[in-house]
Amino acid sequence: MTTRIDTRFATLKSDGRAALVTFIMAGDPDHATSLEIIRALPKAGADLIEIGMPFTDPMADGPAVQAAGLRALAAGETLHGTLDLVRSFRSENNETPIILMGYFNPIYIYGVETFLKDAKAAGIDGLIVVDCPPEEDDELCKPALNAGLNFIRLATPTTDEKRLPKVLSNTSGFVYYVSITGITGTATPDFGKVAAAVARIKAHTYLPVAVGFGVKTAADASTIAKGADGVVVGSALVEEVRKSLDSNGKATANTVKSVMDLVSEIAAGVHSVKK
Repeated sequence: MTTRIDTRFATLKSDGRAALVTFIMAGDPDHATSLEIIRALPKAGADLIEIGMPFTDPMADGPAVQAAGLRALAAGETLHGTLDLVRSFRSENNETPIILMGYFNPIYIYGVETFLKDAKAAGIDGLIVVDCPPEEDDELCKPALNAGLNFIRLATPTTDEKRLPKVLSNTSGFVYYVSITGITGTATPDFGKVAAAVARIKAHTYLPVAVGFGVKTAADASTIAKGADGVVVGSALVEEVRKSLDSNGKATANTVKSVMDLVSEIAAGVHSVKK
């Protein structure tokens, strides 16, 4: 089965450029504002959209994404609400791929079978669930694949030649290469090492490879786009949300615009690289 993710990467490959993958936390700083942001992302240059599922214990996330999740939870965001966001987005955009990113606990509480059915019906194309290793594929990965969803796995600088084939097994859509060791948004990648790592992964798989964790600027994005099939930007965007809020942590008239301005700037960096 071909998903929107497969179609988008194939189109961009034929166009000779990398994808810009943007991450936004569902419900941050509130449900309505996050929907407005998500709706605006494609026009600002986002090729694929990752939506974070707010969770109280996000072990792979740095301070910016952790804070975004806590803001969303405080505003009342739930996994049901996150699927509602996607339904609303799909009412006017049926082309842009949507990926849910987060942790297994909320899905487990929701009920795996029910969640996959509801996610597919809402218009989700893929999942990134960072605490589901290949050894536990029967829990979520294989059921997701059977439901017609891509299951996107993370590879890291510590994923060696012995481990990599296991990581790539049952992975679909694309491979997400984590460019730093540690949590999101806390360091700048060594771009030379990133390029070598992407080449190593691509020797093992036909799947596109997207690079994230630590991409903050158009220059960062442009450099990564030279070797990768996609550039993922997350912490920089949720930090832009935070900076736009008022003293009570509420959205302002500038919130959506400030995020879109940064997306447009980074998109220009990605799109400037022709392959």
